Amino acid sequence: MTSIGEAARLALPSVGRQLDEAEAICAARGSRMTKLRRRVLELILQTGRPASAYDLLDRLRPEHKGAAPPTVYRALDFLLEQGLIHKLERLSAYVGCMHMHQHAHEAEHHGAQFLICIHCGRVAEIENAQIDRAIGDAVAALGFSPRTSTVEVEGFCGECAAAGPGALTHPSSGR
Repeated sequence: MTSIGEAARLALPSVGRQLDEAEAICAARGSRMTKLRRRVLELILQTGRPASAYDLLDRLRPEHKGAAPPTVYRALDFLLEQGLIHKLERLSAYVGCMHMHQHAHEAEHHGAQFLICIHCGRVAEIENAQIDRAIGDAVAALGFSPRTSTVEVEGFCGECAAAGPGALTHPSSGR
């Protein structure tokens, strides 16, 4: 079985290629990928782990002296709107979309499912049509019209689980 970290490494093209792809997607949609938006996306993609807005701001400040929280949040809102990143609500952090190229021409954003390791912090995005259909069927039965759908599953990745029960504590709680 492939670990979360290994799956993420195998699935992602180079950061440069992802940035070029994101720029092409925006251009095809008539949206403008500014230098700042591209840089925020680059920082997210380079991190390889979920990044909070304030982490991004700290990394942006050395090169953009006037950067402030609204600057980063506006860039994040644009990237979310374009489907280039996802927000992990539980972590209040952002990750690059591993499937942006597959959904480049769709008007609606795809459903996303994330596996979040509560020990090492790794995140893997999976795309499972059965999960999307089950959610779609459930909301349709209730007459609900979803705008987005994100499923976050917390647990232990294969590498952390293989380390054994003694190693499986939540870093912030000692559990």
